[in-house]
Amino acid sequence: MAGTMSRELPEPPLPAAGKPLIITEDPVLLDDLLRLCAAAGADPRVHHAVPEQTAAAGTGGAGGAGPGGPGWREPPLVLVGEDAAARVAGAPRRGGVFLVGRSEGRDTDDPDVWRRAVEIGAEQVLWLPEWESWLVDRIADVAEGAARPALSVGVIGGSGGAGASTLACALAVSAARSGERTMLIDGDPFGGGLDVLLGGEGAEGLRWPDFAASRGRVGAGALEESLPELHALRLLSWDRGKRVVVPPAAMRSVMAAARRRGGVVVVDLPRRVDEVAVEALAQLDLVLMVVPVELRAVAAASRVADALEGVARDLRLVVRARLAGELDADEVAGLLRVPLAGEMPVELGVSEWLARGEPPGTFAWGPLARFCDVFWRRALGGGQGVPS
Repeated sequence: MAGTMSRELPEPPLPAAGKPLIITEDPVLLDDLLRLCAAAGADPRVHHAVPEQTAAAGTGGAGGAGPGGPGWREPPLVLVGEDAAARVAGAPRRGGVFLVGRSEGRDTDDPDVWRRAVEIGAEQVLWLPEWESWLVDRIADVAEGAARPALSVGVIGGSGGAGASTLACALAVSAARSGERTMLIDGDPFGGGLDVLLGGEGAEGLRWPDFAASRGRVGAGALEESLPELHALRLLSWDRGKRVVVPPAAMRSVMAAARRRGGVVVVDLPRRVDEVAVEALAQLDLVLMVVPVELRAVAAASRVADALEGVARDLRLVVRARLAGELDADEVAGLLRVPLAGEMPVELGVSEWLARGEPPGTFAWGPLARFCDVFWRRALGGGQGVPS
């Protein structure tokens, strides 16, 4: 065999927007693939072999310019039917190629099938119907033009009244002000509502109860467009009605959709780390735990840190300064044994600004906004994803 292949589903790379290319003459397989494309909202091009200048247009487009030309190189995803493997074997190598077949009555471990996959440079052999769900997600990424996943940051209070919601809002406002595509997610159903902090209780758009029944894939573009837009960011918050339980599957779907749009996602987390919070934490690059410089707050934060151990991928400490604190930031970090991300400054007049509908971090000259701006410059500009 001219190479080796894993039989595990690969982690998908980041496709550019465009139409997937289907190469097959098998009418049953073609019907299946067209059905999956329709479910994913994609309009594919169909060919019987590698597109050439004289090839028939098939479904949805004209042929390319010469063997292995743009018609072969440009589609972000190529699905080659098992029947067409021999006709594709001589095409120039490229990424995003999959060999697709039907598993009924077949030996899915047949070495000849895997040999043909290697010959065409396929990343994987996909057997239908077993891998239909995975393939729909992959095609949908193509249809949406998947971006590099968002840098996702969660904020959690180490104690009650620590200021986590204030910091979450300020981080989101700061990121949006810098031009980043920004989504702020209120993950705490028992909080006061981030829409209140942003002055947007009456803003039009969907809230968490509208997504409570979500189980499968949520469209990234549809999610973004459906949410209220406040201060150049998108907000997913709670409404003022009776509390609706959001199941873990809904949190997982919404978080995945938010991250697929790229940019920045900020999540205000509840202090109680339940199954729903765990789903959010699983998709966060960094969690900031806000702790005031008080002994009682540090004692409470130690229990929160214990609950996050093994769940949060990267936990950092933000010490909330006081005008006259019992401890300093380094002492708090030492007691909690959590790396220090920074010291959240005191900002006078916040209550008055909130009363006027001005969210935390609005004024670029304020100490809180400057703190957030420095954080994002380190997180987004340092090449490491999160500040060290």
